Amino acid sequence: MEKWLKLFLSCFILLLSISCTDNGNEKDARTLAEERFKDAIFFRQGSVAFQNGIAEAVAIDSTYEPGVYELSVADLKRGLPHKWLPQYNKAVKLNPVQRIPWRGYLYLWFYRDYEKAIADFNASDTITPYLDYPQGHSVDFWRGIAYLGAKDYDNSIAYWDKHINKETEDSGEDWVELEAFLYRGIAYFESGNTKKANENFDKVIQYFTSSADAKYYKAQLLLNEGHKKAALNMIEDAIVDFNNGYYNNRAYVETLRQIYLLDLEELKSKIIASN
Repeated sequence: MEKWLKLFLSCFILLLSISCTDNGNEKDARTLAEERFKDAIFFRQGSVAFQNGIAEAVAIDSTYEPGVYELSVADLKRGLPHKWLPQYNKAVKLNPVQRIPWRGYLYLWFYRDYEKAIADFNASDTITPYLDYPQGHSVDFWRGIAYLGAKDYDNSIAYWDKHINKETEDSGEDWVELEAFLYRGIAYFESGNTKKANENFDKVIQYFTSSADAKYYKAQLLLNEGHKKAALNMIEDAIVDFNNGYYNNRAYVETLRQIYLLDLEELKSKIIASN
């Protein structure tokens, strides 16, 4: 199969180089690769037409980083790390500034490899003079999650503090991502600081009243403090929010500390049984 693919790509490049001469002015390899890439991405990601088109673009210009990177994506989403990582690392060599912190994000969410994720987020600090924002969030945001996953609560809280303080200074507290307060609250909750945990869950509810996650944790805190009626009201509100879609989740992968309806219902039963 590989021999046939190589033969096909070789023939394709030969034919393309012949057909892409316009009034004697032959297009350069980068232009041809970009054009083939743009044609390929009209097809569904991971489909045969998509993958073959991207492979053709890379065969035309092996230094065309968007194509080199895109070849790794289908293997990532299919759960094939032995294929994803070698291909992805080729893109890293071509564009380390973007791809190293992005690789940290992928280590974090797709493989739950917190050590490698943190190493890549740290590396991004050394290769750029500015704070990197892979996938729309700062590396401090992602480090907060990674350290929470590793149950290193002190470092997790430290990076949440750093992230939240910067976002507050730059844009105001009401612009801070709700997940930042939620995850900082969970870090405090799991490390036993119930007062600080409650403060952060209250921040989530203050800025967005519907949050199954924040109310789920608050119900536990209320129950532990002996406020059974308030705990029951809180978990019932959490169930309503969950059923309306207001809970922390991610596409493709389970988010860190993701809650499910069963978790909420079990806590409700526990609260009722305690009366």
